[in-house]
Parts: sequence; C-alpha cells; structure tokens
Amino acid sequence: MSQILDIVPLTKSAFAPFGDIIEADPVTMRYINNGTTERFHALAAAEAAGEGARVIINLFRGQPRHFPYEVGMMERHPFGSQSFSPISGRPYLVVVSEDEGGKPGRPRVFLARGDQGVNYRRNTWHHPLMSLGAVSDFLVVDREGPGNNLEEYFFERPFIISEPSL
Repeated sequence: MSQILDIVPLTKSAFAPFGDIIEADPVTMRYINNGTTERFHALAAAEAAGEGARVIINLFRGQPRHFPYEVGMMERHPFGSQSFSPISGRPYLVVVSEDEGGKPGRPRVFLARGDQGVNYRRNTWHHPLMSLGAVSDFLVVDREGPGNNLEEYFFERPFIISEPSL
C-alpha cells in the first residue's frame, strides 16, 4: 500500500537540510549600476567536483504532472549541485529526501511559488522536475564533466502526492 505525502510551502528553514532557496531576499540586496539595479547577492553556491568538471547553464522544459502522482524513485548527483529557477512564473513541486544509509528516506514535498528557485546540494536526494498545470521552463545550473554524476533509487512501494491546492 502506498503512503500519502503532505505538500507544504517552500520556506528557507524547512528546505535548509537539502539546499538553498533562490528568491529575492531583502537581506542580500545591494544596489549596483549607479543605483538602477537591485542585486540579490550570493543566494546559492554551485558545486562542481572532480577533475575536468565545470558549471553549466541549461534550459529545462518540464511537462506538467498529473495527480494523484506516484513518487517511485529519487535521484542525486554526487559530484555537483543542481539548481532550478522557474522562468515561466508558474508554481511547481519540490520533492526531497534525507539520506538514510545511502538511500532516500521518506520524501518531503514542497510547493514552490513561481518566483522561487531551489539549489540542491551535492548528494541531495530529489525527484526529477515536477511542473504543475502547464509546460514550464526552468533555468538550470549544474555540473558537466567526467564521471557518473547520477545515482537513482527506486522505492519498493511508491509514495503518493495528491492534487496540490494552488
């Protein structure tokens, strides 16, 4: 029997064990360009470990998920962080798990606003991109380079996410 997962709002404190939230945080703001631009500085740090590794910028176009949705697997990247910043302005789901002896624990589900990005730290278990309602584009910063930077884990029994309330 599958287990139902609760969806909670994405907040800095709740997401802290998994990475950083990328959003306009007034604490980090400084004016640049003769006061014509607000810079929200150092919201997250990209990680790219290993010889020959580099940080790259991508565009991902996510197809909307249908609910109820089965979370049957999680993935992680041992050599680099991975950030997702929505550029379509649409909300999306963020599914993460703490590591429990080399495999993901019970997933946690966050509802991210269309103005919030996330940066998963190296080795953070997460579900692939989960767009809601319509095709959505994301600016993705991650690692390119030698070595297998993808580990997947498939649950014996999937977890269920009900239709999110937007």
